[in-house]
Amino acid sequence: MPPSFGFDTAPSRLGTDSNKWNKYAGRDVLPMWVADMDFASPSTVQQALADRVAHGVYGYPDPSAGVAEAVTGWLADTYGWQVDPRWLVWLPGLVCGLNVVCRAVGEVGSGVVTATPVYPPFMSAPVLSQRELIPVPMRCEAGEWAWDIPALKAAITPTTRLLMLCNPHNPVGRVFRRDELEALAEIAVAHDLIVCADEIHCQLILDAHAVHLPFAALSPNLAKRTITLMAPSKTYNVPGLGCAFAIVPDAGLRAKMAGVMRGIVPGVNIFGYVGAEAAYRDRSGWLPALLDTLRQNRDAVVAAFADLPQVKLAHTEATYLAWLDLRASGLDQPAAAFEAGGVGLSDGADFGLSGFVRLNFACPPDRLAEGLRRMRAVLAHA
Repeated sequence: MPPSFGFDTAPSRLGTDSNKWNKYAGRDVLPMWVADMDFASPSTVQQALADRVAHGVYGYPDPSAGVAEAVTGWLADTYGWQVDPRWLVWLPGLVCGLNVVCRAVGEVGSGVVTATPVYPPFMSAPVLSQRELIPVPMRCEAGEWAWDIPALKAAITPTTRLLMLCNPHNPVGRVFRRDELEALAEIAVAHDLIVCADEIHCQLILDAHAVHLPFAALSPNLAKRTITLMAPSKTYNVPGLGCAFAIVPDAGLRAKMAGVMRGIVPGVNIFGYVGAEAAYRDRSGWLPALLDTLRQNRDAVVAAFADLPQVKLAHTEATYLAWLDLRASGLDQPAAAFEAGGVGLSDGADFGLSGFVRLNFACPPDRLAEGLRRMRAVLAHA
């Protein structure tokens, strides 16, 4: 009999200082907004943290050889990508990494191009770094979202220095194919752009046909112009531990990042390193079981709206985030309407596209079913 990992239930997060749940404290609203899961982390991660706590001394840490070996070993085993441990730049979070990269590449006033809709820090990091944000709307054909390559080419200016790629994509759930990545690579080379590839959801692939390809692993030449951002936080539900990393093969880019970080960006805390090492070494079967649960939940979301033509869903190839088009629903402010109906979702306007909502389905199936029931009730009265 296969092991049970408790995905049918979840620990109560009330009273645990959860950002996700505190937002609606005291209200009958199911939180399905921010991208953290309601599932417990793997027991291997929990045990590693407990063992470190038991030591009793929590001084300033260095990244251990163990955590670097765990990360590089996982990259080699999963993608055949041989990463030198010296290429790793440790960060206290991926959003911090996006902001560091924007400050490290180019100069004040230079352009940063990205595709929208997209994870909000992709739009805020360039602005906070005094760069010019160049948003390029994605195209959606037959329900599949993709980069608009002609629009991208037209948007790039002589002062554009950085292309920001989210793959797998948040919020539309795409895993970009090799040909799509190669088209972006051709543009990056032609315009001498650095590429920042946020690949934090790379382990959360739901479709059998979808294969994540690290952008930097496409060729050695591309690796030299790519900064890859990854973390165990989304996959293993450890965002509160504050551990992420950049893979930066080019020594010059690493030096620029180090210069931006010096005196401002704190080091990763000791529990972040311990949790990351345990996560990337986990072979308990927890991750395959999680993916099975997420696939079932994704399919439940699709089924819940299949008979409602006013709701259109992007197909979620990866992540645990559904992207819903409510522009034909009659709801002027869909996120606000659903919140009033007892479901807290992310507003599409925050991702650069009004009329949409993002739904986090990484929760026990019965909780998801209740959330979907409440959403249908709102739509029935729209």
